[in-house]
Formats: sequence, structure tokens, C-alpha cells
Amino acid sequence: MAAYSETVVDHFENPRNAGEMDSPDGEATVRNPVCGDRMQVMLRINDGRIAKLQWLTRGCPAAIATSSWTSEHVEGWTLAEAEALTREAIAEGIGGLPRDKLHCSVLAADALQGAIADYRTRTG
Repeated sequence: MAAYSETVVDHFENPRNAGEMDSPDGEATVRNPVCGDRMQVMLRINDGRIAKLQWLTRGCPAAIATSSWTSEHVEGWTLAEAEALTREAIAEGIGGLPRDKLHCSVLAADALQGAIADYRTRTG
């Protein structure tokens, strides 16, 4: 774990908002076929804002940490603000990731975008 920032270690050891959500307003699951990491993001939306993001992630410490960090970071954001969150911003926000773990920030961004897209499809 020495190659990881203190933020990554903290979110891996003390993950926030992990677990299933009953009847989410939007959800998405993404996978990395190369490493096997899998992220599921579930959203609760109130008045066009993310009221809650919960996640289930199977993967390395960086995958778990990016899920946890993203769940805390976007709470209260509008959908447009959350849609603009990039993989680069996630990697920077978590204190950086080793080059071979940057795909974890991609998974977190893609899962968030997918859950928002699912919400938009459900609500028309």
C-alpha cells in the first residue's frame, strides 16, 4: 500500500457509503475485463441533486477507494455537476494513483455517468 496516497488508504480501510440501496433512482455496473474490477453505483436523487450514492465494488484497494471517495464527493451535487466529474478529477481528488491503477478512476467516473444516464432514462 506504500504507493498509495493517505486518502486512498483511508478510503480503502474506512470505506464510506458501501452497500446496496433499496429501489435506487438510477444504477449502473461497470467492469474492467483485464483486471476483473467491478463497480456498481446506485443513486438516490432529490430535486435534481444526488441525495445519496451507494456502491458495491469488487476489486483492488484503488477501486474501492475511488468508489468511496466519489460517493462522498458528489453528495449534494446537481446531476450536471456530477456528469462533469472526470476520471482525472477523481484521480487527483484521491491524491493520485499509480499508473497501473488509473483505470480505477475511469471505472468510478463511468459508473457514476451510467447511473445518471439510467436515472434520466427512467424519468424520461
